[in-house]
Amino acid sequence: MATEVRAGDLAIGIDFGGSGIKGAVVDIRTGQLAGDRIRVPTPQPSVPREVVAVMDGLVRRLVEPLVGREEAPLSAAVAGDLPVGVGIPAATRGGTVLTAANIDSAWIGFQAEREMSLAMGRTVAIGNDADLAGLAELRFGSGRRQRGTVIVLTIGTGLGSALFADGRLLPNTEIGHLELNGRDAEERVAESARDRLGLSWQAWAAGFDKYLHLLERLFWPDLFILGGGASKRADNYLQYLTVKTPVVVATLKNNAGIVGGALVAHEKRSREAVSGTGEHIA
Repeated sequence: MATEVRAGDLAIGIDFGGSGIKGAVVDIRTGQLAGDRIRVPTPQPSVPREVVAVMDGLVRRLVEPLVGREEAPLSAAVAGDLPVGVGIPAATRGGTVLTAANIDSAWIGFQAEREMSLAMGRTVAIGNDADLAGLAELRFGSGRRQRGTVIVLTIGTGLGSALFADGRLLPNTEIGHLELNGRDAEERVAESARDRLGLSWQAWAAGFDKYLHLLERLFWPDLFILGGGASKRADNYLQYLTVKTPVVVATLKNNAGIVGGALVAHEKRSREAVSGTGEHIA
């Protein structure tokens, strides 16, 4: 962790997935984690009440090392007020969850920003998990200064997507659910599908390559960025991809969603400071 800690540049990012919930404190100046990343299992069933309680406990574990240590001299009050950004595997709008991919259907219609803020006593911002990962990659990673159309894919339990045009996000695209060979693409090309179907990397890559060709025909992208859990094992399948569009691995790999969550949390806190309206419960 950096020796100098500036509280105004710190925010907490949480990446909520079907099998695990990951979080860390992030320095939004650099996109670097400002402490350890912690992962806890996603409650089963993943109903909102249980998940929010787990996230609250995770946030407490993340801020505790920042308080009163010589290398991280933040007061309890400052550390206790860091904003939180949460990536959810769902379409979201206005702080409310609209869909539920790989999580319990009880999330549909859940006013997540308000309820999480009430539970944590902090400013909370939410967004589609792949969108947040994409924002981080375009700010700090493989999409930095990239013009044109960029598609970020998060390959894990599900298949998330983020679509950018000249750096501007079109939110909630959910193109991981396009039809591929008569089925939802996610069922064949998510990383979880490789395990479920017992596929070799080469066999899995053949289906993923077909999916990339489909996106190429529909969107004519200038760049594909591959993130999520499968980004850590990209050497196992990149050589089998045949699309003409350049394909790169996410620089932030599986931390992109955490960093993106911290970015939107910090931006929301900044807007509150300008407007003079705090939405969190102290």
